[in-house]
Amino acid sequence: MPASTPRALSFDGAAALYAAARPGYPPALLDAVEELAGHPLTGARAVDVGAGTGIATRLLHARGARVTAVEPGPGMAGELRRSLPSVPVVRGDGNRLPLATESAGLITYAQSWHRTDPALARPEAFRVLRPGGALALWWNVSDDSVPWIADQDTRLRGHLGASDGAHGTPGGAGTRNLAQLSGGRFAHRLLRWSRTVPVGTHLANLAGHSAFLVLGTAGEESTHRFLDEERGHLTAVFPDGMVEECYVVELAVLVR
Repeated sequence: MPASTPRALSFDGAAALYAAARPGYPPALLDAVEELAGHPLTGARAVDVGAGTGIATRLLHARGARVTAVEPGPGMAGELRRSLPSVPVVRGDGNRLPLATESAGLITYAQSWHRTDPALARPEAFRVLRPGGALALWWNVSDDSVPWIADQDTRLRGHLGASDGAHGTPGGAGTRNLAQLSGGRFAHRLLRWSRTVPVGTHLANLAGHSAFLVLGTAGEESTHRFLDEERGHLTAVFPDGMVEECYVVELAVLVR
């Protein structure tokens, strides 16, 4: 198994929290993947790379795709196996896929492409894809056009550092990676959606982002203090205790 970055593996010790609090994806996302890839998901041989606890894997499986999950972290892989026992899980990452050449019709990276080296991951994806197969990348990013989310992002950046945040792909890496893609038929789409969750679930989702997890035990006190203060800010905006989280899914599909 190739080595992964410490930040990519930071989720591993918080797999149960990640599975419980992380948002999923809207049905429109998989509709768009089918449209842009040019073939249905039902019956497709798919590979979900950096699968984590299986949030995207589960949706692909429910659509009838024959999915294999690829995940570097043992904690995440274990959580995925428990929740999706019928889905094969292999240890590895996108820089060197442990899969046969031309064995997949679809490869997906849900929130994980920015953890790879694109110079290695793109030729690996094209090696594993069959001719006409599709590479689909997407990122769920909080919609900072919503005032309360923009205010929270300002507080997050103040707490974690001016160049960091916990509202999505750090530092705009998703957009930069999209711009690097070439060598096939390329399409890009933005999809807006929302979910409503209790304040506690929203705070658990924040705490489960790598920007907080990499702080480790040394940052536990400051993290608890920040989340307690954040609960007060959220209660002022959502007095009923239910937070409407608004997201933009950034989707890119490249057909070999």
